[in-house]
Amino acid sequence: MSSTSTVEHVVLLNVNDGTDPSNVSSMLYGLNALRSLDMVQYLTTGPVHRIRSTSLRFTHFFHSKYLSKDDLDVYMSHPAHVGLVQSTILRICDDLMVVDWVAPGIPIALGPKPGSAIRVQFVRLKEGLGELEKGEVLEVIGGLKDKVNGIEEFNFGESFSPAYAKGFSIAWMEVFPGVSMLDSVRDSVEIVMENDKVKDYVESFLVVDYVLPSSQS
Repeated sequence: MSSTSTVEHVVLLNVNDGTDPSNVSSMLYGLNALRSLDMVQYLTTGPVHRIRSTSLRFTHFFHSKYLSKDDLDVYMSHPAHVGLVQSTILRICDDLMVVDWVAPGIPIALGPKPGSAIRVQFVRLKEGLGELEKGEVLEVIGGLKDKVNGIEEFNFGESFSPAYAKGFSIAWMEVFPGVSMLDSVRDSVEIVMENDKVKDYVESFLVVDYVLPSSQS
């Protein structure tokens, strides 16, 4: 199965300090179980490998894919998802962030392979910018794939669900064959900030690295 566009859904979770590890395991088990829902085309979750931010802290990463915004809406309101959020996630997490975007031209049936490493980078733009400035930032981000070595999958887009995005309006995802490649490449945020055309539009970045388990079961 493939699609001309993919809806990317990324959730960052911060587990409370001192949480019993068994409760964390229960949360991850529940999140992984959501893979069985018909509208979920791909799902992975686990501890964050590394995070770079001046003010935010997150301990766990969740990423899933959908064929449409409607499918994502159905997932968000599904009793299995709502029940997990209310019974487990909100009980042991003191913060979360959600960013959704549409990524064109991604083969949805595949997704990152087990053992792959993902780097997701989020942009918070300065207030008062218009669509022209936002378009210029997106144009620069769209050219990053040819400037970073080892990328197996690349996609980017503008967030369409700002309520829990903490002001981050643009995201892009780079998938590498493994953690050694991830750790060796240059952060593409540095490349963006070297561009005189857009660097004055950016207020802040958040960079999250995540390594997929060798098995997705």
